[in-house]
Amino acid sequence: MKKKTSWLYVIYCFGVILILGCSSEGKKETRSSLILDMVHHNPGEPPYESAYVDPSVIKEMGYNGKVYFLFESPTLAINWESLDPDILPKGTPARKWVDEKAGMIHAMHAKCEAQGLSIYAMSDLMLFPKRLIEKYGIEEVFGDPKDSITQKLLRIQIDEIFSQFPKMDGLVVRIGETYLHDAPYHQGHIQDKSNAQKTIIPLMQLLREEVCVKRDKQLIFRSWRSFDVDADTYMAISDEVTPHHNLIMSVKHCEGDFHRSTPFSKVIGMGRHQQMIEVQCSREYEGKGAYPNYIANGVIEGFEEHRGMPKEQFNSIRQFAQTKPEMFAGVFTWSRGGGWDGPYIKNEMWADVNAWVMAQWAQKPDQKEEEVFKRYAVDRLGLEESEVKKFRKMCLLSADAVVRGRNSVEHDMNEWWTRDQGIGFPKSNQNPQRQQRNLNQKDESLEIWREIVELAKSINWPNDDMREHAIGSSLYGLHLYEIYRSVIHISDAEARLDRGALKKWINEYDLAWIKYGKLLDQYPSLASLYSKDYVRHIKDPADKRINELRGDM
Repeated sequence: MKKKTSWLYVIYCFGVILILGCSSEGKKETRSSLILDMVHHNPGEPPYESAYVDPSVIKEMGYNGKVYFLFESPTLAINWESLDPDILPKGTPARKWVDEKAGMIHAMHAKCEAQGLSIYAMSDLMLFPKRLIEKYGIEEVFGDPKDSITQKLLRIQIDEIFSQFPKMDGLVVRIGETYLHDAPYHQGHIQDKSNAQKTIIPLMQLLREEVCVKRDKQLIFRSWRSFDVDADTYMAISDEVTPHHNLIMSVKHCEGDFHRSTPFSKVIGMGRHQQMIEVQCSREYEGKGAYPNYIANGVIEGFEEHRGMPKEQFNSIRQFAQTKPEMFAGVFTWSRGGGWDGPYIKNEMWADVNAWVMAQWAQKPDQKEEEVFKRYAVDRLGLEESEVKKFRKMCLLSADAVVRGRNSVEHDMNEWWTRDQGIGFPKSNQNPQRQQRNLNQKDESLEIWREIVELAKSINWPNDDMREHAIGSSLYGLHLYEIYRSVIHISDAEARLDRGALKKWINEYDLAWIKYGKLLDQYPSLASLYSKDYVRHIKDPADKRINELRGDM
């Protein structure tokens, strides 16, 4: 009897050791998926007026955490007194600005904590006070994560962030760009941002140690514009950086930026680190929520342009979540924002359906997207069961119309030909068959948009405001894509030196703008309109080029 008892005791002790060992550094803990949302305000402009800035709103939608935007990040609000009180001396304009920023962030965090949401901040690295850089003479090295002084400053920065803002659960780090539009007293820069050995690996290792290990906080490291499109680079980073249960890679669901027709991200499912999938809900290159554009179905179940991908690659996040659940860390949506300037929406209807479905689906990734969508239509919008089928058809058609009108299913156009609130002048595809397919799909897009308008009119909406916005925003899409079609045909006519076609499509262009320009008079809830003279980030504005071509008619 004594011998049996001793063996039970040994087994018990061995079990305790196993349990303790599984929770040690570098071992994966069982955690629920993160479902995070961020409102990406336009840099340099007043923040969006959006329901999604309210933690109680996103909590009710199904999110369990909020990511605060770059200019709401503690990197701009720490006082650096642990290093040197002379960096931001009390009583100076810089210190006053930093203290006010800190007060605003503390108030935001308190509201988030009250809803039981996890708190994260997206932060640019490297970003330091101008006074610090000047005083310590580190202008040449502060953007180098391998430099010893820079590493020391990063460790101090992280310590102050979590000491002065203890409610934070983690950082979302980005190194693709550095925005300073709302950071008058700071300077940012990073060297060799896509270099795995010189930049990404040493930076990630330092952050892993300081954030994940020392403080048991979460580090969500964004891959965009750094190691998101090259599989070899991604795997080199994965091999070099030891996994940790607090370390997560954030990857956009498509390669490059949030465009249709581009490949599904090849690095999703690669390596040995957890991955969170980024999704833009009011797409910056596709109207920013100004017109129907339902993308949640494509993200979850797979867009039509990804159906022909090799079988060994994923083409949807459902495949990823179901095939490698141990790697699927959750979803990170941008309910609003991305890009620059407008269009500016007043009604968040088309952002809402994407954000709500993504959040609800991420809670149980084995759900079918269609089931979640039906709950949205009935529970969120208040549609009668008999109307759900028409609303779903309307939403699914919007994805078909957008990919055909903005590009083509087969990617026959450069996706950067137009953006934000402007319209560029695209180059004609030099392959005649591809160009004709592209032109045909512009016609298909308009047929689909007309069907969307009729569906919007036929649905028995719960109230007049919803009805008017659904119809008006569908007409917004129709007339905008009429402009797109005419611009693309004008480009084609110019390339073929066809004066007759040029005259025809310039007339179509003018008529489309007239119809489009009248929308706000009838539907005041609509977004601001695209602008003929918008030139930011547009190399060849369409209206300027078309006015030059009028002389050839």
